[in-house]
Amino acid sequence: MLLAGKTVLITGASRGIGRGTAIECARHGADLALNWFQDREGIEETLAAVRALGRRAIEVEGDVARRESGERFIDAAAKAFGGVDVFVNNAGICPFHAFLDTPPEVFERTMAVNLHGAYYMTQAAARRMREQGRGGSLIAISSISALVGGGMQAHYTPTKAGVHSLMQSCAIALGPHGIRCNSVMPGTIATDINKEDLADPEKRSYMEKRIPLGRLGEPRDVAGCVVFLASDLARYVTGAAVLVDGGLFVNLQ
Repeated sequence: MLLAGKTVLITGASRGIGRGTAIECARHGADLALNWFQDREGIEETLAAVRALGRRAIEVEGDVARRESGERFIDAAAKAFGGVDVFVNNAGICPFHAFLDTPPEVFERTMAVNLHGAYYMTQAAARRMREQGRGGSLIAISSISALVGGGMQAHYTPTKAGVHSLMQSCAIALGPHGIRCNSVMPGTIATDINKEDLADPEKRSYMEKRIPLGRLGEPRDVAGCVVFLASDLARYVTGAAVLVDGGLFVNLQ
């Protein structure tokens, strides 16, 4: 029960890594505030899973790309649970597209959700933590893509590098307030975001063979790292980035 007594906020919690993180945090005793957008069925499933573990949970719909969504989400969580202890910036999109003909709207929407949304949401959470005066933990779900390129992801990889950099700067800016800031860099995690891309058996097999642990990741693999960074076990960890990729990044063979 590493998170007993803590309130954890998660964006993009209706599916994938967001849902997996919500469930794992609930297993460790946290109450949850869950952001979602245009996926009522998904968030209801996440809420049911969290509540089945005996934890309290609320949901707040909002497009993270809109500045006002951050304040509204933070305010709702504080009203429901009395404060904000942990904020997990997870919401993100990855519409694969060739670089030379990427439509401007695809690039701009990806930037707005993944980077601008992360900035405004994190800022709103940090302001509340500063006001509370008891510190806190900010965690961003970046990606292995912050460190390597992707031919169909030129609009996506810069956003994940930006999220990683944001946490490094926030670690310096918010350290005096006792607020820790870290990022998690998942490798290939099987979720809805890459379901279509991994539907090709040959490509899936190729990806699995590149990973030293021999399998694709699951949301709970990332969630375990988030729980650690959110907990007091990581009380002296800030400005860090943790790869959760089964060894993919270090495999040069």
